[in-house]
Parts: sequence; structure tokens; C-alpha cells
Amino acid sequence: MSLTDAGMKSAMVWPPGLVAACRRWVDVAASMAVAAWFAAAGATRRALAALTVSVGLLPGALALPAEELTWFREGVPTAQARFAVETLSEARQEGLRPEDYQADLFASALRSFSGRPAQDTARARRFDQALSLAMERYLTDLHSGRIDPREIHENFDGASHQRYDARTILRDALARDRLPQAVREAAPRFPLYPALRKALAQYVALEHDPAWRAPLPPLPGRKLEAGQPYAGLAQLAERLVLLGDMPAGVSTADRYAGSLIDGVKSFQRRHGLDPDGVLGPATFEQLQVTPAARAAQIALTMERLRWTPLLQAPRMVVVNIPEFVLRAYDVRPEGGVDLRVEMKVIVGRALNTRTPIFDEEMRFIEFSPYWNIPPSIARAETVPALRRDPGYLHRQDMEFVFPDGRVATDVSESALQAVMQGSARIRQRPGPRNALGDIKFVFPNNDNIYLHHTPAVGLFERARRDFSHGCIRIEDPVALARFVLAPQPDWTLQRIRDAMNKGESRTIALRQPLPVLIAYATVVVRQGNAYFFADLYGHDKLLASALNQQRRPDLLVQ
Repeated sequence: MSLTDAGMKSAMVWPPGLVAACRRWVDVAASMAVAAWFAAAGATRRALAALTVSVGLLPGALALPAEELTWFREGVPTAQARFAVETLSEARQEGLRPEDYQADLFASALRSFSGRPAQDTARARRFDQALSLAMERYLTDLHSGRIDPREIHENFDGASHQRYDARTILRDALARDRLPQAVREAAPRFPLYPALRKALAQYVALEHDPAWRAPLPPLPGRKLEAGQPYAGLAQLAERLVLLGDMPAGVSTADRYAGSLIDGVKSFQRRHGLDPDGVLGPATFEQLQVTPAARAAQIALTMERLRWTPLLQAPRMVVVNIPEFVLRAYDVRPEGGVDLRVEMKVIVGRALNTRTPIFDEEMRFIEFSPYWNIPPSIARAETVPALRRDPGYLHRQDMEFVFPDGRVATDVSESALQAVMQGSARIRQRPGPRNALGDIKFVFPNNDNIYLHHTPAVGLFERARRDFSHGCIRIEDPVALARFVLAPQPDWTLQRIRDAMNKGESRTIALRQPLPVLIAYATVVVRQGNAYFFADLYGHDKLLASALNQQRRPDLLVQ
């Protein structure tokens, strides 16, 4: 039997291990003979191209014909290729980095191919394959983000990375000539994302504005108040106008007054500061932050939206820690949201009792709850307080609870020792002094974090509200209870109020578990205006460091 006959009988079948064996054939003539055998056997052009790569033939030998390339037609880059390269070049508009996709190199290569059919088909093939890989990387980054959130202490499962198949989506988009739509659909659907994209463009446009060429002059004293002179009034006004906090064309006098004070108040509201109009150290520090730094802050928030599960269910409760705000909303099928409840919250202290970032399902509500004081708080705070003042137990409506169910309301050394050793606990009875207030929203989790009311309502008036041991205090518990219990219409407003005021502990199970998300975004957009908040727990710094340490392999080598 001749070699040709054998080849015909095995047409379209690639013998196992043949390509690996071919890698050991270094003689170009022998390689060409093998290629001819494949052609006689009816192998496809793509098999020949794969063999060419495996054997390592001379440049141009057995190159994939131009008509088989994804991004070329008749040797010329397609409109989709031009769109893809333009998309990579404009990656910063999405808070991504063009250099992660070698955008400049692709743009240069595209220019070299334009205007005439590619003569070097091997080079065209390399470009073609690399552009596909670059677009797959871009789509994945745009949809799912560039890191695992657990690397920066944000305990989401990262499942979106697994569900998004960029290769299949890209192949389908090219086949159906809908690449622009595929790119748009890859971006997060949450309404905040396009608003952040617009804000990013605004701050990028200000990066080289002369208003930030030099820092503001030092304040004449510790703070600038109404009626005082200041050498930087003109520069201050210029910045406020460019940032949208002060109308253009307003004349400024030689003293701090009028429209300037109003502009500073607007700026303070947008930066998580007390809007008192006094230009003190905190406000002055925020005014010195450059547009480039704000653009970077916006990009980090856009990155977080890619893997924060804000649309995971038809109804959501979300706490944004840096903003100190809770929102409850309904999710529309197309990804929009209808805000139902918004309120201030108090979160864990930045210094030592930070509220963790995670998501869980709310399953219970406790009316008039007991507060079982966590052992760490009991040992560090409550027991020392009782040693100093045994009457503290009675004044705070507290009691000891032992493993056998016995309850004691008298302070004794044996009871205190039992608490220190973990064989007894201290709890606070329902009532006006209870630290949890009159309601507690339970979403079981490893950190024992929950939402609750508080008798210390005055703290909600503070601009910065990180005062808790980790749990989240809510400003308007009735409004949240009405939202949570909406699927259970027998829980009317009056019934909720009665249960909260009764003073008897009662736990009810939700018929439909409700996702609760503890999130971290230092930029939000309200009515078209960007609001910036301090990096309370340093998570932005961690995220920026993780992104800067990434080393991504090159896709295109010229």
C-alpha cells in the first residue's frame, strides 16, 4: 500500500501524537513533505496551519490563507477588526488600562495592514490570533473584573468569572456581526456603572486643567470662615466652577463670602463632609485632590461593580460602608432598579472593629430582641465595667445566663469568672436601653453581623459614622421592616410597630429569604453629580495595589 493510499483511507483523522512527534523533525524539507501528505489526505487548512506552528516552519511557509482569518477579508482588516482595536485603545473609558491589552501595538499593526492586502500572511495570522485573545481578555475584564475579590477581603464567591464565556461570546458576536453590542452587554448592568463612566470622562478631561497646576495657597489660619480674606479665592472659585459646585460667571470679592461659601458647601456635601461652609483642614485636603486621583478612584469603583452581586435577586438590601447608607430596592428584569428605602447607617469602627464585606440571605426578624453580648466585648468591656461598678448590670437591664439555662441578676466573682472562661454569657433584656433597639434583622453569617436599631440615634447626625463593634445600626427600622415583610401582607405597619413596642422577644421567619449585600464603593452618582467618600477601611488602596502588581503576558509580539 502506498503512502498516498494510506493517507486517503485516514482522511480527516489526525493520528494521536503525530503533532508532538513532528516537533522533533527539524529538517524543513521533511516538514514540507509531511505537510504535503496531510494535504493529500484531505486535512483541513486549519490542520495545516496548526502543523506549521507546531513544526516551526520558516516565516510565511504554510501560513493560514488570508480568507480563513477571523479579522481579515481578502487580506485586509475588517471593520470589526478596526472596532476591536479602537475598543482596546479606549479601554480607559471603562476604567480599564489600554496597556493591559497592548492597545498601542495593535493600533500600529493595524495601520500597517490597512490600505492593501497583507503580504506577510504569517504576520497577519499572528495579529489575528492575538487580537482574538486580547478581545477575550478585554470582555472578561469588563464583565467580571481583573482580580478575585477575596484577595482584598471582599467575600463574594467570584462565580461571575465562571459563568462568562468570553471566547464563545466573541465568536458568536463576530459571526453575527454584532461586536459593538457584545461589548456593551459585557459591561455591568447596574445603573451606577454608566453614571460612573460619564463621571470618569468628566474628571479625565480635567486632568491637565491649569486650575490644578499649582496647589491652593495655605489657609491664613487653621480654617477660613465667612468674611475673611484669602489669597487663593480666585483659584478656589475656578476649581469649584469646573467641578460643578459653583455657577460660572459669578464674580468673587477679596473676602470669603456669598457664592464661594455656597460652592464650598456643595463640595462638602459631595465629599462626605459636614456642609458648614467653613474651609477647614478636612475640606482643604479634599480640595487639593487632583482630577487624576479622582479618576483613579472612580475606576476602582467601576472595577468593584464587576464582581459585586448587586443584581442577584428581584429584591435587595445593600449597605455601602464608605457612604454610611443602606438602600433597599426592587430589580427590574433588564437590570434597572427601583429604590424603595434609603437611610443612614452606623458601621464598624475603622480602627479595630471593621464591618466585613460579604453577602448573605436575610432569614429572620427579631422583634424586641435580647442582646447576647459577644464574648470578645464581654471580656474586654462589660466585665471590667462590672468589676468597677456592679450596679451597671441592673442599670443596663443585663443578666448572666449559664449553660443550664439558669439566669442571675446579681454580680458575683464566680459569675464574672464564668464569663471570662466562656462558660456563661451576659445578655441585655429587651427594652429602651437595649443596644439593638427594638428590632434585629438576621442574615446568618460566620461573623455574626446583623442589622439593628439603636437607642443612640444622635450618632446618625454625624457625617462620619463608624462607631459600632461591627454590626450595622439602621436609622429607620420601621421602613426597612415594611420592605422586608412586603411579601407577607399580614404584617401591616401597625402590627410591625406593635411588635417592636411590646417588649417581648419574638422571632419570625421570612417566607422568602432576602439577599443582603455589604458593599464598598467610595464613589456614587446622585442626580448626575459624583459623590466621593473616604477610603474608610483602606480597601481602595488594597485594590489599587493588587491591580498594579498584576503581570499580564503579552499577546502580540512584533
